[in-house]
Amino acid sequence: MLPAIEISEVYKTYGKLPVLLDVNLEIRQGEFFALLGPNGAGKTTLISIIAGLTLATSGSIRVMGYDVVTQYQNARRNLGIVPQELVFDPFFTVREILQIQSGYYGIKQNSDWIDEILERLDLAQKADDNMRSLSGGMKRRVLVAQALVHKPPVIILDEPTAGVDVELRQTLWEFIKQLNCDGHTVVLTTHYLEEAETLCSRVAMLKQGQIIALDTTKNLINKISHGYAVQLRLQPDVLPSELKLLQITHGNGIVELHLESYQQLEVVLASLRTAGIQVQELRLQQPDLEDVFVSMMKNNATEVQ
Repeated sequence: MLPAIEISEVYKTYGKLPVLLDVNLEIRQGEFFALLGPNGAGKTTLISIIAGLTLATSGSIRVMGYDVVTQYQNARRNLGIVPQELVFDPFFTVREILQIQSGYYGIKQNSDWIDEILERLDLAQKADDNMRSLSGGMKRRVLVAQALVHKPPVIILDEPTAGVDVELRQTLWEFIKQLNCDGHTVVLTTHYLEEAETLCSRVAMLKQGQIIALDTTKNLINKISHGYAVQLRLQPDVLPSELKLLQITHGNGIVELHLESYQQLEVVLASLRTAGIQVQELRLQQPDLEDVFVSMMKNNATEVQ
């Protein structure tokens, strides 16, 4: 099966300023994939090259097997992009915008799908409203609808939930997850790392134009995981001697212990019960994708598989 997106030896420079340095990446069909990195890492530049809005200095990119430069018409038909910026035409209604977008792709009879998109993105009541009258969150929903109007097999979401409310996030993700279940490939860039951890099966991390980590979300977390931290509020505020070797900190009524596994937590609780010490509060802290991100951005090591 062809990759949904195939990026080969892509370099991009602006004058003498390097932005992307030998980026190689394959995103499989049907994946929910995260492309993460700090501001200035090159994410939006890479997306612009995939979309055909910017030319790479060297290298090639294919979408569903079509070169984005030499076969750009087919490549763009297979791609839908939700941009980070709120870009819209102020002279049309929501429905007119989607009808015009359909026309760009030569789709004449698209009313049923447009109606479904409007309903699923909670835009139906705004369908006949002018774009200028919409809130920022509603405009972002329209951008998502525009990207989906031609039913592209590959969807790229560039910071789709930046500055929007919780309700929109939930509505959007339910719709996108359903599209992914139906076989659409979804590529997500976001600074909300909990979204990427929850939704995405694989993650690539960009730093200064280079991919420094590429693996499944689970594997990346496991690579930097060194056990768990458990915080306890005890009554009385003392720690049995056999648990002192696990102690990280102890102050302000909270003792923090380092555990190698979940099973060790039962040993801790049994020891406290035996000593007649009550647990008034317990909080278990697990490593997550944010921990991986912070670690990789500080570290010069590369984790690519």
